[in-house]
Amino acid sequence: MKPIRTSADLAINGAAPAFDELLHVGRPNIGDKQAFLAYVDQIFERRWLSNDGPLLQEFEARVAAHLGVRHCVAMCNGTIALEIAIRATGMEGEVIVPSYTFVATAHALQWQGITPVFADIDPATHTLDPEAVRSMITPRTTGIIGVHLWGRAAPVEALQALADEYDLRLLYDSAHAFSCSHGGRMIGNFGDCEVLSFHATKFFNSFEGGAVVTNDDELANRMRLMRNFGFSGLDQVSHPGTNGKMIEIAAAMGLVNLDAIDRVIDANRANHDAYRAALAGIPGVKLIDYDPDERNNYQYVIAEVAPECAATRDAIVDALRAEHIMARRYFWPGCHRMEPYRSLFPHAGLVLPATERVAASVMVLPTGETMDAERIATVAQVIRTVVGSAAGHHA
Repeated sequence: MKPIRTSADLAINGAAPAFDELLHVGRPNIGDKQAFLAYVDQIFERRWLSNDGPLLQEFEARVAAHLGVRHCVAMCNGTIALEIAIRATGMEGEVIVPSYTFVATAHALQWQGITPVFADIDPATHTLDPEAVRSMITPRTTGIIGVHLWGRAAPVEALQALADEYDLRLLYDSAHAFSCSHGGRMIGNFGDCEVLSFHATKFFNSFEGGAVVTNDDELANRMRLMRNFGFSGLDQVSHPGTNGKMIEIAAAMGLVNLDAIDRVIDANRANHDAYRAALAGIPGVKLIDYDPDERNNYQYVIAEVAPECAATRDAIVDALRAEHIMARRYFWPGCHRMEPYRSLFPHAGLVLPATERVAASVMVLPTGETMDAERIATVAQVIRTVVGSAAGHHA
């Protein structure tokens, strides 16, 4: 890795990139290959590839035990899991969601003819502002979808109080929050149900996959029917359904990565600590921190670039990407500025000032088992140099 002392050393100014390979935000973490291949041997011997196989059943039981929930209903991916959860809870009409989330949260509603109504976030937490949610409730509102971001919980107590007051269904998009806790209770235990993603870029993955977790027996049974065309027995269909099943090979990867989860979290935590030290003292750049009293997966390293910072967030991201550090802007520009929502709700931004400020300030930095303190120091030095150079130009 090259030394970076002045702006002339930056790739964006013509120097060679700091890294030959691309450092991605979501490079997959992979467990023990031999353990995975042993599961593959079992799959080949049984010739049981899908349809509620033994590895799928073991995976569901282990995820439920890990989170302390009664039911884990595994799915082929997190988006299908979200769509099934929405349908199973009976949501229709309008459902309140944050715009500051991955677009799948809104799409899962719109895809089913339900109107996503965007409520603003608390700029300190990046999650739904309960009072903003209250202000968006109408007679057509049937539910709320809260989103836990960066592994930090949405305001579950306040949202539950609103759901109870207005008789609304409440579920959570928990794609960021697997193996995290709130108030000492594992995320997965809140609302009517919570939806998980095990996509390849998540710190815990099953190649591709997702699940809905819940403590509601009836709801879990309904979702099990819905993920398998409504079949309740041989030649017996008792509910409308689709194909949302997780296959055995994905469950095998999930089991292997579940065995490795503590190791990956330890690596992520070490990286977060290294970033905290390396980014300290850069004016206008703040690392998002985590509650030391809660469990967290440290899946994301989130930095906010303040308006008073000498360099803009986008200038910093451009400089990092020139060095092959593939920093990302999450969740830019917000769902309300993506189609079809931009056309359907052209003035939504007027009631989403915090969403727009946060979306314009956040950058996500690479972490995971392929990062280390030396690489992180280089990432931080690029940011420090860009900010310092911009400050010099402004002086």
